[in-house]
Amino acid sequence: MKLKRKAYAKLLKWKEMSSGSTALLLSGARRVGKSFLAETFAINEYKSYILIDFSKLHPDVQSIFEQHSHDIPVFLTSLALSLKVKLYKRESVIIFDEVQLYPQARQMIKHLVADGRYDYIETGSLLSLKQNVKDILIPSEEEELEMHPLDFEEFLHAIGSEDMYDFIFDCYTKRTPLGQALHLSAMRDFRTYMLVGGMPQAVITYVQSQDFEKIDIVKKKILNLYRVDIGKYAGVHKGKVSAIFDSLPGQLSKKEKKYKLSSMKKNARHRSYEDAFMWLSDAMITNPCYNATDPAFAIGLSLDHSTQKIYMADTGLLVTHAFWGGDFIDNEIYNAILLDKLNINEGMIMENIVAQLLRASGHKLFFYSRSDSQVRKNNMEIDFMIRHKNKPSPVEVKSSAYKKHSSLDKFMTKFEKKIGESFILYQKDVLIKDNVIHFPVYMAGML
Repeated sequence: MKLKRKAYAKLLKWKEMSSGSTALLLSGARRVGKSFLAETFAINEYKSYILIDFSKLHPDVQSIFEQHSHDIPVFLTSLALSLKVKLYKRESVIIFDEVQLYPQARQMIKHLVADGRYDYIETGSLLSLKQNVKDILIPSEEEELEMHPLDFEEFLHAIGSEDMYDFIFDCYTKRTPLGQALHLSAMRDFRTYMLVGGMPQAVITYVQSQDFEKIDIVKKKILNLYRVDIGKYAGVHKGKVSAIFDSLPGQLSKKEKKYKLSSMKKNARHRSYEDAFMWLSDAMITNPCYNATDPAFAIGLSLDHSTQKIYMADTGLLVTHAFWGGDFIDNEIYNAILLDKLNINEGMIMENIVAQLLRASGHKLFFYSRSDSQVRKNNMEIDFMIRHKNKPSPVEVKSSAYKKHSSLDKFMTKFEKKIGESFILYQKDVLIKDNVIHFPVYMAGML
């Protein structure tokens, strides 16, 4: 089964606009589908291609890199002859897969692009870690494209519900309700998406079997792969990285979702854990969300980096991580989430999926928090701050049973002249009330 990925269109645009003047660096977490997308693109859009997988580099190919990297024409000829692939000027592409494992190949990009005969695509994860860029000059000829887990639109395409997404988007644009029947249908699909997640193998397993036991096994393998990577690549920080990774569900399950180091270790300081947080973010295992203390035009200029929320990049993995136990997650838990009957951790899952969808649609993640120990009524907490129509906009995530939005009301009053539209994402249909636009949570990625 082949999944339709939006990143494919971005690859097409790069090929057309670049015309060989840059290489494309496809970055993302492990198992997010980078290698498959790159090879599929090569098969469909080029006359021939070479794929070099540095996770299993053949000795003959390695010797070509070692002996001829200083002479690009000889290098390319040797590579084509060794791999028995005919290369065509401006009609062939060479893929460096898992390029972080062989930094010297990445350094060659500058000279390969200058040669101009072929296109180049690199794929990799953990690309900014020191050991993966040590002693090399990062080529300015790279264009980076981040790949994220499948978003809700891609998930609906995978399950054959493209028409449903088109209808949802039309209602979002016009700000009109879907109607009860279609809204409930969309929410069922969205809850399924939350459980399955957006990792390609989990989605494929769902489409082929709809067996949550099999899906859970897939997700546990991915989580174990992340743990192996932490042990292998996090170096002196691996203890702290592992501790943060293991504590994520517990931190997110609290009403106050700001990450509290004190819950892990008494008197822990953010400075001593900063590299560990950065490692998980660089690996694209997590999506950090920073406190923007002033919701001005440039939200990122007022960040408090010591106050952050840490979401998992894939909500399906978070569900498995949170309810890990036994051979697979109890079907009762899955059914409770699907039927909106889970009394615990609902906010954790909903807020995480919104963070995931906002990040996939290009937003950096910010929130707003103000605590006044003297005057409690001045306290405010806004789940997300985004740039929408060139203005900062607050976004609150609510359950379907919520009655009021006092923090949002106070925020709108205080920053009336600075902000644009205000949004609530919840589990009911589209509604505009009290100058607040209420969108169903499955529209989060459309903001």
